[in-house]
Amino acid sequence: MPKKAIIPAGTAAPIAPFVPGSMADNILYVSGTLPFDENNDVVHVGDAEAQTRHVLETIKGVVEEAGGTMDDITFNSIFVTDWDNYAAVNKVYAEYFPGEKPARYCVKVGLVKPEALIEIASVAHIA
Repeated sequence: MPKKAIIPAGTAAPIAPFVPGSMADNILYVSGTLPFDENNDVVHVGDAEAQTRHVLETIKGVVEEAGGTMDDITFNSIFVTDWDNYAAVNKVYAEYFPGEKPARYCVKVGLVKPEALIEIASVAHIA
């Protein structure tokens, strides 16, 4: 099965061996996305809403680079560092998925950089 790396223009080099997205059989797998800037530094430290928005904008860029839209996302894996941020995450999440929502799960974890409050990985089916 052939696969294609999806790397939007201006994407920073990842901090580990992966690509932002991988497409196979019209299914796009978006890597776990953290609130990083172009230098892989955490943005909006302490602000779960702003970090969630940054993560979802990054995911949107990968999906659009693959020829899709946020409506094509069918599944999200959400990782938070503190349940106290859950309401803020959901507030922003609802803005990006206003219609029929994708399936998802959310777990509390430690993330690769302690200032990061959220990470999201997505699956999209691109027509």
